[in-house]
Amino acid sequence: MKKTLISASVASVLTLVSFATLAEGPSFYGRLDLSVTSSDEGSTTQNGKEGTVLENNFSNLGVKGSEKISDGVELLYQMEFQVENTTQGDDAFKARNTFLGLKSNAGTVLVGRNDTVFKQSEGGIDLFGNFNADIDRLIGGQDRKADGIWYHSPTIGGLLTLNATYLMDDNYEGSDEDQYALSATLGDKGLKAHNYYLAAAYNTIGGIDAYRGVAQVKLGDFKVGGLYQNTESQTTDKEGDSFFVNVSYDLNGVNLKAEYGQDDAGFGKYYSNISSDTGTDINVTNITVGADYRISKSTLVYGHYAMYEGDHTVNGAKIDLEDDNVFTVGARYDF
Repeated sequence: MKKTLISASVASVLTLVSFATLAEGPSFYGRLDLSVTSSDEGSTTQNGKEGTVLENNFSNLGVKGSEKISDGVELLYQMEFQVENTTQGDDAFKARNTFLGLKSNAGTVLVGRNDTVFKQSEGGIDLFGNFNADIDRLIGGQDRKADGIWYHSPTIGGLLTLNATYLMDDNYEGSDEDQYALSATLGDKGLKAHNYYLAAAYNTIGGIDAYRGVAQVKLGDFKVGGLYQNTESQTTDKEGDSFFVNVSYDLNGVNLKAEYGQDDAGFGKYYSNISSDTGTDINVTNITVGADYRISKSTLVYGHYAMYEGDHTVNGAKIDLEDDNVFTVGARYDF
């Protein structure tokens, strides 16, 4: 009797193990990214503090996966949370991209919280993305929004995708305009399947109307890119242009990076934090240089220096903005 029970138990365990091995279950993932930063003004740091600070660069935990529910139709899901318990504050978690969706031959539809397709249109152009030198320090429209619907077309001709974000009006009371974003992308943002990436996008989300063009190309060990954006407030006369140009070079595994940016719109975090957003005739310049190196598949070490300076006009007088010099070194671990 005991032998029968033992045999049955072993058979059951082996069956479950075999099923778990064959089944495509959810994938658990995460990132821990910490850096030490010295900043003159704290206008671009994650916690807004000057001096020498410890920054948590969007460390996160998540689970994602897919399941076939019929021929040609897949259910997609993702739940991701920003982890904040390495630095000061009572909120251990914050909301990140979390959605439920369907993928078919007609495209992919997602419902929930996600980066708008306007933000996604940046592709790989943001060489210092998720750090204190992210392009959102100079430009607006880099939004993650909830209560929305996303559509991504199938890749047309192996190159072109059409994308849209629409936010549900009744979840955003007080907004006088429909909130949506549109984009078209050509090529490959990872520059692997193709050595180029192009994007055009339009946005009415977050109180601004904006359009942008993005281009990046891989030339041997070099990657060269640029972004142009025009941004206009929906409630004031504030309007202007912004652009970035950058280059990266793979030197035996060390990724060297340099970027120049200029902004006269004033929707970025640097200008908003340094000026209380009160001026006109805005002129902001940013130069960032840095490098990163992947020690292993999961571990990245990095460092960069970013300089921000500019001026604006207040009550008819031209006033220089406070310069901010930002030095950062850090490490990232993905699992």
